[in-house]
Amino acid sequence: MGRPGAPAAARLVLGAAALELSCGDITREHAGAIVNAANSSLLGGGGVDGAIHRAGGPAILEECRAIRAARGPLPAGQAVITTAGALAADHVIHTVGPIWRGGDQGEPELLGRCYVECLALARERGLRSVAFPSISTGAYRYPVPLAAGVALGAIAGQLRERPGSLELVRVVLFDEPTLAIHRRALEDLEP
Repeated sequence: MGRPGAPAAARLVLGAAALELSCGDITREHAGAIVNAANSSLLGGGGVDGAIHRAGGPAILEECRAIRAARGPLPAGQAVITTAGALAADHVIHTVGPIWRGGDQGEPELLGRCYVECLALARERGLRSVAFPSISTGAYRYPVPLAAGVALGAIAGQLRERPGSLELVRVVLFDEPTLAIHRRALEDLEP
C-alpha cells in the first residue's frame, strides 16, 4: 500500500495488523480501500472529497448517485463503499465526519464511529488494507490534536479487538505538521 519503497513515518503493530502514519496524497494509495471524507450529499466537494472524485473519475460519482437515490443523504458517522474508478485502490469507502461545534455535541463519538464503520465495511469485503485521511479536520474544523486521538484510538481498538482480514491501516496526512500531531497521538497509544 502506498508508494513503493516509501517508508511509514510511524508504525504501531497490533497483533497481526499494523497501524501506520505517512505523509502524502491519499489518491495515490494502493490499498483495498481508501476512505473519502465525504459530505452527506455523496456528490463530491472540496478537499479530500473533491480530490478523490477528480482522480477516480465518473464511476465513483455514478455509484454515489445510486446510493443517494436509494437511501438519501449519508448521515455523519455512517459509511458506504463504492468502486475506486481510476484510482490505484480497489474501493472507496465514503464516510461523513462531524462538523466541529465545540466538542459537546457528540463530535468525538461521531468521529470515532466513522472509523469503526469504515473498518467494518473493509472487514465485510475481506480487505487487507485501508488508507484513511484525517476526517473532519478540514472544512469541518475539528481540531487536529483532538481528531488524531479519536481517530487513532478507534483504529487501534478495532485492530486489537476485530482485525478480521485487515493487515494494514494507514493514515495518510497531507502535511508534516499534521503528521507530527498524529505521531504524538500514536505514541500515546503504545503500551
